[in-house]
Amino acid sequence: MGDAFCSDCKKHTEVVCDHSAGDTVCSECGLVLESHSIDETSEWRIFANESGDNDPVRVGGPTNPLLTDGGLSTVIAKPNGASGDFLSTSLGRWQNRGSNPDRGLILAFKTIATMSDRLGLVATIKDRANEIYKKVEDQKSSRGRNQDALLAACLYIACRQEDKPRTVKEICSVANGASKKEIGRAKEYIVKQLGLEAGQSVEMGTIHAGDFMRRFCSNLGMSNHTVKAATEAVKTSEQFDIRRSPISIAAAVIYIITQLSDDKKPLRDISLATGVAEGTIRNSYKDLYPHVSKIIPAWYANEEDLKNLSSP
Repeated sequence: MGDAFCSDCKKHTEVVCDHSAGDTVCSECGLVLESHSIDETSEWRIFANESGDNDPVRVGGPTNPLLTDGGLSTVIAKPNGASGDFLSTSLGRWQNRGSNPDRGLILAFKTIATMSDRLGLVATIKDRANEIYKKVEDQKSSRGRNQDALLAACLYIACRQEDKPRTVKEICSVANGASKKEIGRAKEYIVKQLGLEAGQSVEMGTIHAGDFMRRFCSNLGMSNHTVKAATEAVKTSEQFDIRRSPISIAAAVIYIITQLSDDKKPLRDISLATGVAEGTIRNSYKDLYPHVSKIIPAWYANEEDLKNLSSP
């Protein structure tokens, strides 16, 4: 049973779906609202007592235009219940002999997908990172470089280009041991190589403090009321010439907003949530303090509350 608008009844009515005929019928007047509809659900059923190796899927994965064969090459798997070394068998030798030229790319794409999943990134960012890595790999000039740092740098650039930036520290946390310095060097190398290929500088996108605000506030478990105030405050702060990184400004604004609320957050917690050192947050707070009356929304704090803020 569902709900849909019936043209005869002139109102929303309950409808009955006849899956065998593919018809959607109004339950009140019997009008067929839709016929020959396509059932996009799977046509098989999986029961609890069936083996986990019995995969009923009869189609492969989607094509990948970044791979030579579109990612549709045949892979001979080890038979169920087979014992011994699979590569010593006839099928195994054939599998090993026909080496896949895209094996390195496939492994790189899997690593990028793993890092994206750990950071909760959308598929468009993952696909952009794959494209960037493919362009760099096609130039055959990345041999001997730290592969983990290269992949992490591709993901960092993709986040910037898709206007969903992540800090280098966040990327570093999923980069399989690559350091911030190595990722920074890899990023500069990739930007240089892509610029040489395109004949112009690579557009990285502009970072704003507001890009990090909601994520940082979520990490601190702040209420919707304080998140709204912090978002407005950090947007207003862009009107002033505060020569600090966007991440530092975001952390300092969060510190100010929480000090004006009932749920005050210690500086140490803000530092852990944002990845900004406590000393940097203090210095950014010192730069923001002269403009605090204009930055903080009037509906959130009055002049008396602002006077109670501790001076830097």
